[in-house]
Amino acid sequence: MPRFPGSSRRPGWWSRPGRGRQAAERPARNAAPAHALVSRPVTQPSFGPAGSAQVSVLHEGYVREESGGDRVGSTVSLIMDAGRVIVVDPGMVSSAGALLDALAALGPGPGDVTDVVFSHHHPDHTINAARFPRATIHDHWASYDGDLWIGREPGDFELTPSVRLIATPGHTAEDITTLVATPDGVYACTHAWWGPDGPAEDPLATDQAALAESRRRILAVASVIVPGHGPAFRPGGHTPR
Repeated sequence: MPRFPGSSRRPGWWSRPGRGRQAAERPARNAAPAHALVSRPVTQPSFGPAGSAQVSVLHEGYVREESGGDRVGSTVSLIMDAGRVIVVDPGMVSSAGALLDALAALGPGPGDVTDVVFSHHHPDHTINAARFPRATIHDHWASYDGDLWIGREPGDFELTPSVRLIATPGHTAEDITTLVATPDGVYACTHAWWGPDGPAEDPLATDQAALAESRRRILAVASVIVPGHGPAFRPGGHTPR
């Protein structure tokens, strides 16, 4: 059975075969409405370190073993750009109130959040999404607004000229990374790494080879990594590939 990094205990729901895989059926893809954002490849020259977005970490994630179970916290990020207020991975936290307080300290309230991004569909990264009732939710193949399912082919997707979602499978087949171009460089909000030390081999990865390729793609453009369960870090020669 796969294990958490550094843990001797067997995990539960997240290790079951087929978790995170696409369902056999889904609603038919709808034609995108006129206001839908257009997908563009991340290699386009207009995307780079001179972007206008701002990134803040609302909650720094962690995973640690305790006698009564595993403490699992998602790294939750806030991105503000071009009138959009975007929360990435509003998952498990020790206090939902503290999460909303951290948001309020930066200006927005829960009703001001326009978009929520799921890096993948494990509950530890999604469970607090309903705290943001007006947000459109985005994942690897669709955007969800109330009862409107706006389907698209999996792949890169632009939220603003400085915020882009890119496909980075490996941890799950459906993982995406949120790339954010700021005046200080490109940030990557991602589960391609749990924390600064990787680990080199993700113990829960569905495809380690795909993960290595996704890491390569991210490192080609990102100057700061905001990992799924740890502090933000600047990648270097020690960063697991």
